[in-house]
Amino acid sequence: MHDGCSGTFESGKQIVDKIRMMGFNATSLASTLEIDCSNCHNHFQMEMMESQCPSCGMVYGVTPCHSHSSEFAKAAGVNY
Repeated sequence: MHDGCSGTFESGKQIVDKIRMMGFNATSLASTLEIDCSNCHNHFQMEMMESQCPSCGMVYGVTPCHSHSSEFAKAAGVNY
């Protein structure tokens, strides 16, 4: 089921699961997001709706509707 832009998520895992289910995880973002990794504090450029910190492997996800801002990119877990 697709909730459009009204879907709410309690965790990064829920976001990553949703974008994987919808097939958006390998979709490029319109513009890259600057991420400060919550695990290792490395800064990296998030280029896809699902991206991984190159330093520690923390997986991040963002939905298409919220892909304009890094505040909506949430951590799902290391190697999730």
